[in-house]
Amino acid sequence: MPNHGAATPPSSWGPPYLLYLGNPADDLAIKTARGVAYWRPEWCVGQYRHPDCTLTLGLPDIGMAEARTRGANTMMIGIANAGGVMAPEIVADAIAALDAGLNVIAGLHQKLRANPDIVAAARRNGRVLFDARDPAPGIPVGTGRPRAGRRLLTVGTDCSVGKMYTTLALERAMRQRGCAADFRATGQTGIFVAGAGVPVDAVVADFISGAVEWISPARSDDGWDLIEGQGSLFHPSYAGVSLGLLHGAQPDALVLCHEPTRRHMRGLPGYPLPELQHCLEANLAAARLTNPAVQPVGVALNTSGLSAPEALAACQRISDLLQLPCQDPVTMGVETIVDNLLACFAN
Repeated sequence: MPNHGAATPPSSWGPPYLLYLGNPADDLAIKTARGVAYWRPEWCVGQYRHPDCTLTLGLPDIGMAEARTRGANTMMIGIANAGGVMAPEIVADAIAALDAGLNVIAGLHQKLRANPDIVAAARRNGRVLFDARDPAPGIPVGTGRPRAGRRLLTVGTDCSVGKMYTTLALERAMRQRGCAADFRATGQTGIFVAGAGVPVDAVVADFISGAVEWISPARSDDGWDLIEGQGSLFHPSYAGVSLGLLHGAQPDALVLCHEPTRRHMRGLPGYPLPELQHCLEANLAAARLTNPAVQPVGVALNTSGLSAPEALAACQRISDLLQLPCQDPVTMGVETIVDNLLACFAN
């Protein structure tokens, strides 16, 4: 059984963290570091940037040795570049961090443990390496068998529209109300935030639904597993992982996530975003294979590209269209979505 601690990473590679930015190409490239800094600021000692880096998390700029003296335990490579590769400077900086006495963790597709120089540095310093995109062995094939407990899955019109932020916001809001609710991470940033989870985009296709069943097993406490969604059924590159999540989660509830200013699928200018009603209906239809009773309970908007009045107007327009509560989880919270969720499942 996986470790489901919502905020207790293993001490072997856990916080306090030095967040590694290096010299990223754009803000989206540091989404992993930004997500950890936003959701777990108490775990973050500082950031490490190259001199020509113009992006910041607003944390102190410190070196690796200084981070260690300030109590940092681990350097997190907080970037997510195209292809998930380790450039030579990342390799060199990982080795320097290990020589400074820090563990090193990463969520790239190219593994730390696949680089012999990094492995040698970890061994000579007695430090730990952790690759978030390295699924645990023994993940079963999905069965689709009904299991006790309630589960919510966030789904999206596209990639990187706020599914992780929405799921974590729901966990926080529900816990503040005294509800039993647990975030279940399915991506590298979520795993670093939660300290546990499964990187579904690194799981062999036949086992994706089983991996989601594995991280959200039966529960009998009337609580909720809040499962972080990935990709989109309408993204030609990543629809497969989205479908596996829908089947393995057996969700009782769906929250649709959307960025209203986006004009096309991420990385694919030839593919426009789906119409919201059509997207929601397609996700519900797919989810009904393993849970015919699934219900939509809300819409989460990423309104970072809108002014405050525009954001409110967009939420109202979409709420009227879909007859569901609609909020930006970061700027507005998720209280009306939680209200609707609890009302729908009051019995």
